[in-house]
Amino acid sequence: MVSCKRIRLNVAIPPEKGARNVTTVATAKRISPMLAVENMDDTIAFYQNVLGFTPTMKTLEYSIIERDGQTIHFMKAASEDVMKCVRGHTEIYIEVSGVHVLWEHVKTFKDRYRIRDLFDREYGMTEFHIGDPNGCLVFVGETMSTRARPVENPSRMPDRN
Repeated sequence: MVSCKRIRLNVAIPPEKGARNVTTVATAKRISPMLAVENMDDTIAFYQNVLGFTPTMKTLEYSIIERDGQTIHFMKAASEDVMKCVRGHTEIYIEVSGVHVLWEHVKTFKDRYRIRDLFDREYGMTEFHIGDPNGCLVFVGETMSTRARPVENPSRMPDRN
């Protein structure tokens, strides 16, 4: 769960409307990454079939997928030069509950995608990593519970090119 810092804005209403201070609270509701993609259909198929997202808007140039109220936006890369700059230099983190259940599904795609097995991190997360069709490294993790769970021996992700 993301903790959002609240920003308080003091707004003074002009004297002609009655001078008084009003406090307004602005709250961040969601942060949605916007990722450049080479092929929109391949990208949506990956996030839908592997990670369980659902397309909510789909065009050739811009699409949005959603899962459990969280969204990722995709925009068609302007050129192959853009993708050369993006591949291997973009990462997102998806925090979930039930990472072990999701892992059981995702590990069936090991023959198709670069995947690092489920493992525990020193910063208190159990996670796996998977590369999407555009070279974006997707970290998927859950806060470790106080109850110990068996974790497969982690294998390293192949070096990025």
